[in-house]
Amino acid sequence: MAFEEINSKMVRASVAPGQRLFSQRGAMLAYQGEVSFTPNLRGGQGGVMSMIGRRVANEDTPLMTVEGSGTVLFGHGGHHVQVINLSGDTLYVEADRLLAFEGTLEQSTVFLGSQGGVMGMVRGQVSGQGLFTTSLKGHGSVAVMAHGGVFEVPITPQRPVRVDPQAYVAHYGDVRNKLSTALGWRDMVGRGSGEAFQLELSGSGTVFVQASEEKL
Repeated sequence: MAFEEINSKMVRASVAPGQRLFSQRGAMLAYQGEVSFTPNLRGGQGGVMSMIGRRVANEDTPLMTVEGSGTVLFGHGGHHVQVINLSGDTLYVEADRLLAFEGTLEQSTVFLGSQGGVMGMVRGQVSGQGLFTTSLKGHGSVAVMAHGGVFEVPITPQRPVRVDPQAYVAHYGDVRNKLSTALGWRDMVGRGSGEAFQLELSGSGTVFVQASEEKL
């Protein structure tokens, strides 16, 4: 396990020769040992297209590649940090909430709500939340950020979950997602929270929900 939770707002990562971590720029709090931090214009293992997706999502800052031998403390903005361990699963993370992850994971950029079609993407733009989402697949650890803490909600075939897009952090499992609105286009003006928009998750898996609608 690369990440160890020190407290609710900080994780410690071990860095070893021949291994890499990727982190959000500005996430390093302190480190010990011979550790280097360099901008990664390829955006992890997702390549150039992954970075294009992140830039369209107004995330112009590249990821940082962390290499060497030592330990690093990660955190950002005093936000709650949650460690998620993957064993071959695919984790979908709201791009702004991704703090750091192991280089063993394959990264790509997907549309949150893309399974809802073009209208789902348009609604994502209107809500200003969650148009682009990072997917991480394989075996390794991921550290994600949230405002006010994280709660895990199980998704079952009998009980789909509907989440305010601004409270959504991440999800994994055999899950289908769809962005929808409960209001008409006129009613949506000036509204960006769950009163107007809902992210419906159905199937089998888990969704991580933050304790606040506040954006990071």
